[in-house]
Amino acid sequence: MIKGHGGNIYDVARRLGCKPFEIIDMSSNVNPLGPPPGLKEHLKEKLDSISALPEVDAKDIAYKFAHRYDIDPECVIPGNGTTQFIYAIPQVLRTRKVLILGPTYSDYADACIMHNVDFDYTIAEEKNLFRIDIDSLNKIIRRFDTVFICNPNNPTGVLITAQEIKMICLSFPDINFILDESYLSFAEDGDKASMMGSDLSNLIVLNSMSKIFRVPGLRVGYLIASKGIIKRFNKYMLPWNVNSLAQAAVSYFMTQRDEIDSFIEKTREFIKSERKNLAEKLEDTGRIKVFPSTTVFFLVKLPDNLNSDKVCEDLLQDRILVRNCSNFKGLSEKFIRISLKTSKINKMVADKLDDLIASSQ
Repeated sequence: MIKGHGGNIYDVARRLGCKPFEIIDMSSNVNPLGPPPGLKEHLKEKLDSISALPEVDAKDIAYKFAHRYDIDPECVIPGNGTTQFIYAIPQVLRTRKVLILGPTYSDYADACIMHNVDFDYTIAEEKNLFRIDIDSLNKIIRRFDTVFICNPNNPTGVLITAQEIKMICLSFPDINFILDESYLSFAEDGDKASMMGSDLSNLIVLNSMSKIFRVPGLRVGYLIASKGIIKRFNKYMLPWNVNSLAQAAVSYFMTQRDEIDSFIEKTREFIKSERKNLAEKLEDTGRIKVFPSTTVFFLVKLPDNLNSDKVCEDLLQDRILVRNCSNFKGLSEKFIRISLKTSKINKMVADKLDDLIASSQ
C-alpha cells in the first residue's frame, strides 16, 4: 500500500503535535462546501441502525442509485468505496496486462502489484497540458487487455469527452476499460459527460460518493457495468461490505433529489469561481504555472529554485497540507496539487506561496 496519498492528516498531526482536524487539508480532493445540508441530522436519526447488521448486499441502495441515474439495477453494485473495486478488478477480470493512462492515481498500479499483474503507462505530456494523445494511445493499446482511465484525471484535472471514451471502447471491443469518474460530479455538465448509462459491454464505470458529498470516512462507491461483468464481480463481493450509516447516507443522497441537485449545482458554481480566482492569484506571481482543470483541484508547477518537498514542508509549518506530486509516475519534484477550500483559505495559501517564492529568490 502506497503511503503517498493525499489526506493523511493523522500522520501530519502526530508529527506537528496537533489534532488531525486542525490541519488545513488541501491535499484531499473533497467538496469544500462540506456534506450536503441535512445529512448529519439524518445520520443522527439512523444511529440505532448500528446495533444490527446492515443489508447484506446493500440491494436497497443499489436500486435507489439505479433509479436516480436511470440505470438497470442489475448493472450496479455498491461497495466499500471505489478502492474495493479497483483492487478486485485484476482478479475478477483475470487481467494479464494493464495499461494505465498517466500521470494518475497510484492505486491502479498498486492493484496490479497486489495480484502480480504486468502493467505499463502511457504518459500525457506537459507540453500538451497533460491531455492524452488519442492517436498515440490507439497505436499501443492492442498489447493490453485492460485499461485504467481516471476521468477527470487525478492529479491533472483533464477531462476526456464521452464521445472519445465511446470511440475508444468501440474500436477495441476485446479490451476492458475501467473508467473512474470519482471527480466527474465537480465538472460542469458532469452528468452529461458520464458514461454510467452506457451499454458498452467492455466498459466498467466507477462512481464515488466520497468526493462530491464529502463523506470519505463512510467508504461507499459504485461499480456500473454490463450484466455479464456484474455477475463476475458478485462472486467476489464480501457480505455486509457497506455499513449501515453509509447505506443511510446514500439513501439520503438518492431520495432528496431537489436538495441534492441544488447542492451539486452550488458546488460547481463555487468551484468554477474559486478555481479561476486562485489560479489567477498564483499565476500573478509570474513564476508558478497552473494547469487547466475541470474539477475541484489543479496541478501546479513550481519555479526552478523550489521543489515540492520544500514547499510542502514550509506550508506544513502553518498546518497547511498540499499534495506532493513527486511520487506520481510522469511527474517530478516540481509539481504539487492543490484542492480548493473556502475563499479565505484559498487566498491565504496563494499569499503564502507568493511569500515562499519571494523569499527563495
